[in-house]
Amino acid sequence: MASETDYYERLEVSKDASGEEIKKAYRRLAMKYHPDRNPGDKEAEAKFKEINEAYDVLKDDQKRAAYDRYGHQAFANGGMGGGNPFNGFDFNFGGGGFSDIFSDIFSDFMGGGRNGSQRSQAQDGADLRYNLEISLEEAFSGVEKEIKIPGTIACEECHGHGTADGKEAPVCPTCHGSGKIRTQHGFMIMETTCPKCHGEGRVVKEACKKCHGEGVIHNEKTLKIKIPAGIEDNTRMRIAGEGQSGIRGGQNGDLYVFISVKEHKLFVREGANLYVRVPISMTCAALGGRIEIPGINGDKIEVEVPAGTQTDQQKRISGAGMPIIRSARRGDIFVRFRVETPTHLTTRQKELLEEFREISKDEDCQPEAKGFFDKIKDLFVA
Repeated sequence: MASETDYYERLEVSKDASGEEIKKAYRRLAMKYHPDRNPGDKEAEAKFKEINEAYDVLKDDQKRAAYDRYGHQAFANGGMGGGNPFNGFDFNFGGGGFSDIFSDIFSDFMGGGRNGSQRSQAQDGADLRYNLEISLEEAFSGVEKEIKIPGTIACEECHGHGTADGKEAPVCPTCHGSGKIRTQHGFMIMETTCPKCHGEGRVVKEACKKCHGEGVIHNEKTLKIKIPAGIEDNTRMRIAGEGQSGIRGGQNGDLYVFISVKEHKLFVREGANLYVRVPISMTCAALGGRIEIPGINGDKIEVEVPAGTQTDQQKRISGAGMPIIRSARRGDIFVRFRVETPTHLTTRQKELLEEFREISKDEDCQPEAKGFFDKIKDLFVA
């Protein structure tokens, strides 16, 4: 044995460490002290031997149990049938030992298995996007739209395998189904796409004549999309399984329909509420009255104009707005008044307005104007 220091201390782990924790600690220390990374460093080489001796024992449940009970004496004179646990360890890259550990690290990083396990040839289909524009009225009531999208379906002739006989293609003999070729240069391990199967893991020797080996047929699909009442602008709807077809047994992608609602010539929408700007005459604003506006559903809505209404004053019509999805409630309509100043007056109209102005000079019928001019009269230079 290299020394009698505690195996757990050599790997810098606690005695109750799990097997995975021991493995991670060994990987870290083995990379740190490996001779290839420390050429000519005798101390690093000795340290490397010590951590390998410790790991050889602690990675094995039976050896670890014996060590926990008897310490180093468990392996004295060839105990446990192990002799020197360091005998036969290969320090060179080419198989076993540190190269396996480094290979594990690289494989974990790349998402593959260390032995190049055969990967499935199945590929999931791509998701598709479709932009659909609807009117505000359609968003109010809900609508069913028929759309056409480019798509693919699994080839019935070869069952999606792309082969002439309709069976699964044989495993690639070059990469053994992994789709990758691994090469080692020193302590570096490189992976490249297999040139034989182009990363597929399987080789189609004779392609299906109908799909030319693709496993899918390109076609245009017609779908009916139900748009719920109350849907808002820029809403995304997911239609599961209506995207591109999967290849060789893979799952279909999804279709995402992006809804945009056209601008309305009368209403402006904010959530479930609708806003409309309505011009009213000066006399209606002053005396009050009633006006009619159309609702989003085509109904007539009678709106009362209070006497003395000012521009931008609002009137709320409860429950006359857009439906709220997954609810029986509706938003509101907000009517914003705009008082219109009359133009192209007749002589008689001008006379009446002049008379009105004369009799209103000392009256409080325009309190806002009177208050404003009272505030600024002291600002004028005498």
